Amino acid sequence: MRMRLYATLAAAMLLAGCVPPWEHFQPGEDQSALVARFGPPREIYDLPGGGKRLMWPTQPMGEITMAADVDPTGKVQSLRQVLQPSEFYKAEIGQWTRRDVLVNFGRPVETSYFPLMKREVWTYRYLEANVWYMMYSFYFDDAGILRLTQKTPDPLHDPDRHRFGL
Repeated sequence: MRMRLYATLAAAMLLAGCVPPWEHFQPGEDQSALVARFGPPREIYDLPGGGKRLMWPTQPMGEITMAADVDPTGKVQSLRQVLQPSEFYKAEIGQWTRRDVLVNFGRPVETSYFPLMKREVWTYRYLEANVWYMMYSFYFDDAGILRLTQKTPDPLHDPDRHRFGL
């Protein structure tokens, strides 16, 4: 299923002259048109007002998650790639919770817990400026409130990784 999504996204970008598939979206399309185009969403979240957020992630190895906001009648209101700085920077320290991060970005590629900091960390792969492979991390306190964010280079794409036996 994941390979089918990768192939569909790659083919769509090649056929469209490298224009991302979410840019061919027309507001008001029925969600069934997106499902026909990209397959069933891998994640679905409830939104305030009765709508849904449908997500097509390419994690754990990919850097794209397409998210479609659908109103209660099934009409798509927006379609965008959410794993990017302009979306990450909307997260509000001290206000957002784990649920907010989950609904906005989908499931993280990696989770960990730092006992000395008393912080749970959720991390996402993304491509910054279509050049740099990066990781964006959200740090939550024990109550699940966002306390810190951080971006770092993605070690998966570090050219020195193999030279040092990592």
